[in-house]
Amino acid sequence: MSQTDDSSLQEHTNARPRRPPGLTFGLTALTAILLSAVAVDPVVAQQPLQSSVCDAENLPGMIEGFFQITTALGIMGLVVVWQADSLVDMFTLDPEQKRGIKQHKRSAMKSAVILVILGPLYTVAGSIMGLPLAECVNLSPW
Repeated sequence: MSQTDDSSLQEHTNARPRRPPGLTFGLTALTAILLSAVAVDPVVAQQPLQSSVCDAENLPGMIEGFFQITTALGIMGLVVVWQADSLVDMFTLDPEQKRGIKQHKRSAMKSAVILVILGPLYTVAGSIMGLPLAECVNLSPW
């Protein structure tokens, strides 16, 4: 056999037949439907267990308290970081370091805003979607 015959034989054996795009889409859709049918069944079976979270004696209050404490600590952390960055900024002469400090202050502010907005957003969105935990636990920090 010549060199060209070996390379064409190797290319021919490594090449897989391609499926038509419609068949690939159909198989993907069928797989998604079957997977969703299998995945939804356990969730439906657990629904009575999720409502028992609200029936627990102290659990909703503990969740609310934990969220309020973490939000308060996050806001206090923002104040500490902001003040420390402002103090370092006063003694920094390099413009590149000043830009880095300002970016750090911005990222700390974004984190605090997300922390404060996340709880009320979950409470409102969870009530709209009918999530059982959102009905019995108030996650607004105030």
